[in-house]
Amino acid sequence: MPATPAAGREVLGPDDISRALTRIAHEILEHNKGADDLVVLGIPTRGLPLARRIAERIASVEPGFDLARQLGSLDVTMHRDDLRHAPVRTIGETRLPDDGVDDRVVVLVDDVLYSGRTVRAALDALSDVGRPRIVRLAVLVDRGHRELPIRADHVGKNLPTASSERVQVMLAETDGRDAVVISGGVA
Repeated sequence: MPATPAAGREVLGPDDISRALTRIAHEILEHNKGADDLVVLGIPTRGLPLARRIAERIASVEPGFDLARQLGSLDVTMHRDDLRHAPVRTIGETRLPDDGVDDRVVVLVDDVLYSGRTVRAALDALSDVGRPRIVRLAVLVDRGHRELPIRADHVGKNLPTASSERVQVMLAETDGRDAVVISGGVA
């Protein structure tokens, strides 16, 4: 379902997002010294298309990287610590590669890193499905304001924000266009 058009200040456009994802893909390959034992898991909703785009860039550089065997999704809904405050949530799909995640390098992909609570939920969900050798985190936007000791390994753009501001990532696959918009805050 496309999001309503965002009112606010556009801080990243389509070309900026494309460059950031290309850089993240190359950083992942450099850090991992190739694509061996690599699994890329997107966190719904917008982490999924971002994970696919990153994985496609990895595959274009590393011919041995197989999207069917090394790309998946990880739903974190039932592991969130705010379910009692917002109990009505759509449950997403967890789709792991056939070889699983045991003893592999897993890169979790999400759109915005804010409090760190979604990533904590992702780590809990991941522990339910296997035991990776290493878990790394890639995000398009890190906006700060962490509530938990979580840090991204690969960041497209650091955007210092006020906690009263809203950072909205829009992607062509879900919203009809690529943009990152900041809105709200104190006037």
